[in-house]
Amino acid sequence: MRDWRILIVAGETSGDLHAAGVVAELRRRVPDLTIEGIGGERMRRAGVRLHAHASDLAVVGLIEVAARLPAIWRAYRTMIRCLRDQRPDLVVLVDFPDFNLRLARRAFRLGIPVVYFISPQVWAWRAGRIRAIGRYVRRLLVIFPFEEGFYRDRGIEALYVGHPLMDRSACAPSTDEARHRLRLDGTAPVLGLLPGSRTGEITRHLPVLLRSAKQLLEERSDLRVIIAAAEGLPLDLIGSYVNQEAVAATVVQGRTDEVVAASDLILVASGTATLEAAIIGTPMVIVYRLALLSWLFGRLLIKVPYIGMVNLVAGRRVVPELIQFQATPERVAEEARRLLLSAEQRCRMRQELQQVRDQLGPPGALSRAADAILECLQSGRSEEMVAQSG
Repeated sequence: MRDWRILIVAGETSGDLHAAGVVAELRRRVPDLTIEGIGGERMRRAGVRLHAHASDLAVVGLIEVAARLPAIWRAYRTMIRCLRDQRPDLVVLVDFPDFNLRLARRAFRLGIPVVYFISPQVWAWRAGRIRAIGRYVRRLLVIFPFEEGFYRDRGIEALYVGHPLMDRSACAPSTDEARHRLRLDGTAPVLGLLPGSRTGEITRHLPVLLRSAKQLLEERSDLRVIIAAAEGLPLDLIGSYVNQEAVAATVVQGRTDEVVAASDLILVASGTATLEAAIIGTPMVIVYRLALLSWLFGRLLIKVPYIGMVNLVAGRRVVPELIQFQATPERVAEEARRLLLSAEQRCRMRQELQQVRDQLGPPGALSRAADAILECLQSGRSEEMVAQSG
């Protein structure tokens, strides 16, 4: 086992978080395992040798990706060289499907097995990717309970491991503890702003959220506003928007769980943070905006009634979604006002969020994912030995 080598690729903030947890589990079992690839600071701290940084690659939307194409292409060529020259025993791909499915094809052609952790959401849009998954991926590790049957019905070996956010649920602070850590002592209501984990999301969402908060502050001056900045985001950019909108807001970085736990309500960009809020039980309003052409094209491809993961898991509208043209400061403030003024509505939403949490499975997803990866490593090594002996 001492010479096993894994190439792991996670191209976004949430992927970096979950991949780092899996890497920690793998290293606990096989301390001398060599792991390299693409990721963020969490993966680096977990011991992954990075050939490219996820922050240079993460982007949403067809139009927005154009500016990142040179960096994405360089990272892709680097990964191809790693596959060809170093021939890892296994490739582990984490979400980031447009990049990773192409890499899976190259690994398959080189005879290197591929495990895909956190599958592309083909059940929501671009179902044609199922063919590539079925052909190039040795094993698919899925995080939502309905995904296992979805893929198996289509002839793809899928294993439901549970959602990795549940592994962190036991560590989530209480409301009082989170407010103490963030120096928000007192009884005044707290509004959390979570504009997203990518620079483009900050540009599209933060001005809207700040203007909404400004309207709410005009009605309730004791409202405290706190902004959760994801790791790696430029704080000067966030600060410039805060100054421009003249909103009294505190900015904290890398402490999203504390902001969510401390808040009576959060205004949150659609993404993993909505599930974090569901697990903690914080009421929310979901917003999301894209460049116009990306939005128009996406509407032709998306085939689910919601885009918020909370609503998708619930199968119904548990929390408000304000998407694209609906995501105006006035509409966001209106939804926020309704929830802030009604303890009864917030309580009802918390009860529904608890049902969402119950559907995400028990803790232990990272351990189960690591077990499945090591199983594929062992089976791959056995197949190689049989081939050599033959």
